[in-house]
Amino acid sequence: MVADQHALDRRRFLRTVGAVTAGTVAATQLPVGAASAAPAAAAPARAAAVPDGAAVTAATLSQGDFYDRNPRWVVKPFGLDQVELLDGTLFAEKRDRVLNLLRAYPADRVLHNFRVTAGLPLPEGSSPPGGWDDATGNLRGHYSGHLITAFAQAYASTGDALFQDKVDYIVAELAACQAAMAASGKYSHPGFLAAYPEDQFVRLESFATYPTIWAPYYTCHKIMRGLLDAYLLAGNAQALAVVTAMGDWVHSRLSVLPRETLNRMWAIYIAGEYGGMNEVMADLHALTGDAKYLDTAKCFDNRQSLFDACVEDRDIITRLHANTHVPQFVGYLRVFDQGAEETYHAAAENFWHMVVPHRMYAHGGTSGTWPATPDLPANTNAELFQPRGNIAGSIAGNGAETCTSYNLLKVARNLFFHDPDPTYMEYYERTLLNHILGSKRDTESTTTPNVTYFLPLTPGSTRGYGNTGTCCGGSGLENHTKYQESVYFRSADNSTLYVNLYVASVLTWEANGFIIRQETDYPRSEQSKLTVQGRGKLDIRLRVPGWAKDFSVKINGVARKGAVTPGSYLSIQRNWKPGDTIEVTIPFVLRLEKALDDPDVQAIFNGPVLLPALGTGNTFRDFSFYRRYTLAGDLSRAVVPAGDGTFTTNEHTLRPLYVGDTQAHHVYFRRSEPTVVFGTHDSGVPNRERADGRSLLDEVWAAAPFKNHSQFMTRVSRVSTEWVQAGLITRDERWAIITAAGNAEDELKS
Repeated sequence: MVADQHALDRRRFLRTVGAVTAGTVAATQLPVGAASAAPAAAAPARAAAVPDGAAVTAATLSQGDFYDRNPRWVVKPFGLDQVELLDGTLFAEKRDRVLNLLRAYPADRVLHNFRVTAGLPLPEGSSPPGGWDDATGNLRGHYSGHLITAFAQAYASTGDALFQDKVDYIVAELAACQAAMAASGKYSHPGFLAAYPEDQFVRLESFATYPTIWAPYYTCHKIMRGLLDAYLLAGNAQALAVVTAMGDWVHSRLSVLPRETLNRMWAIYIAGEYGGMNEVMADLHALTGDAKYLDTAKCFDNRQSLFDACVEDRDIITRLHANTHVPQFVGYLRVFDQGAEETYHAAAENFWHMVVPHRMYAHGGTSGTWPATPDLPANTNAELFQPRGNIAGSIAGNGAETCTSYNLLKVARNLFFHDPDPTYMEYYERTLLNHILGSKRDTESTTTPNVTYFLPLTPGSTRGYGNTGTCCGGSGLENHTKYQESVYFRSADNSTLYVNLYVASVLTWEANGFIIRQETDYPRSEQSKLTVQGRGKLDIRLRVPGWAKDFSVKINGVARKGAVTPGSYLSIQRNWKPGDTIEVTIPFVLRLEKALDDPDVQAIFNGPVLLPALGTGNTFRDFSFYRRYTLAGDLSRAVVPAGDGTFTTNEHTLRPLYVGDTQAHHVYFRRSEPTVVFGTHDSGVPNRERADGRSLLDEVWAAAPFKNHSQFMTRVSRVSTEWVQAGLITRDERWAIITAAGNAEDELKS
């Protein structure tokens, strides 16, 4: 969406000047743990609390400039306002449905519960967001925080002043709520701001459990993150004043607690879930330079067991609540970024490799249920990490919580900033194109996010959409308003541009004098064209997907020569001039991905796109492919295009998971190759397996493609001989196999 000139001018003005700083509130600080005390000094009802820490400047800092300050990133992202998502693509279609909801969403609903808690009057007809963020729930305020972030992201992405107006109004009213709470004298510090009283935080310090309380610091994080995003993305300086005061309140509570108390708090199931509180406190330190915020970020170290185990690379995450812990590691990386010791980075990196690929489903999600085993009792909570390597054995329940994938993408992205390993972006593309795009329903609504909580993999499962007021409903609003955030990265010295994702977009890189326009409808297209506007030396690195066999590039219409390595970056170094073009072709390849714990349980991909089979029924579908193989040894005759990105196989329709509707589907199927068969020639011999689970046909086709039928027959002869020697088939059966392979010569021609 192209911003109009008025919106662009307004955004530049606000970046320079900022909003009005908050007013002053005098208040008596209460002892930590106290729910009330003597009234504070009176204050104007519409003034905001002043932070205890470093002074807050009136000038705002852009997201891109904030990223540029990070001293430990070797690769840095661009701000959302530096990358414009182009219209007419799959990404734009999904985004626009969320933007339409956000345009219609009343800002007063975001504020309702805060005003009630602050004792401020409500506008006529005001109502809370609903769901878990209703008028009485113990998680109220969390969804409002997500909404603030979504509005700020929408503004940064589009330049539409309507979204900034909502942000400015909400921030001003939250400042008024914060001031009213401070003036009431009910709270332990004048920076307190929440949609419910302070008692949940007090009770947590006495180790109250869920559902007596429900993750108070999780809710606090969503509000603080929303305010930080209002500052960095929408240019609202008052938001920084409000959130800094909140940080002072957090510091006042946690800095006086013993380490043992903190450890026990964060280990309490659900009640101790704190989202990314360590992330926002580290960001406050980065913005203000005040050391107490970094100290407070470290208060959230989950050191009772998990943090130290991850530093030591001991995998203990089975049965832990996935989305409680994933965002903690984003925070550990941000703490590391602010100068903390290497252990914070090591913990995050080791944790990542415990999840990917060992607990990763085909669409990039994680967490599921599983039956009892000799070593582990059964689990029916689909939000818990499954045992390591347990994929096929843990998809029987709903599984794969969407906001866990939202947070895993953050971990992948932040790890890449320290180590530009394309493996992180491989995961990012998989999860964005499949789980995240597939989590958004393809219908319009101005009343519900229409996103998934779980995106299940159980045979015959359907997606449930809606999720007003849930955790995944809130992160879902964010997911679909920031698609462009990881399309391009840059090296810290600005000499290199990483093209991570093939998404139609325009990068405006003012510091380097370049504008890069990328035109594509990937993943509905297999080509992308980048046009360079600017002049000078630049290393452009194109990500070559790990599955891409014939990735090719033309520069100004001339084919680039040289080898291309899948799963790497292709570097193009030259002195660019205006109008230079890079044309990328990435032929999609049909491929199978096997579950780690059961090679017969598989999923089908076309390039990066996961292709579930449509159909009801709660048992695995049995699919067979080998009988349709040619000498090429691929799926080209077994999985046949049917138009509009769909395919057919084994009398089933396969369709991209990113299509968002409620049709029942089978993400995984069971591979069934019962006899040794080539084309229509069935040897009648069972396709027996070795002890490692590889069948005779698996071993034959592992050597494909074959140059000719003679080479193929040599392979069949050698493998069948090995199976005879292993006692898996008889000599007569071997002859039957060779005869069938020989008779299939014409059918095997590609």
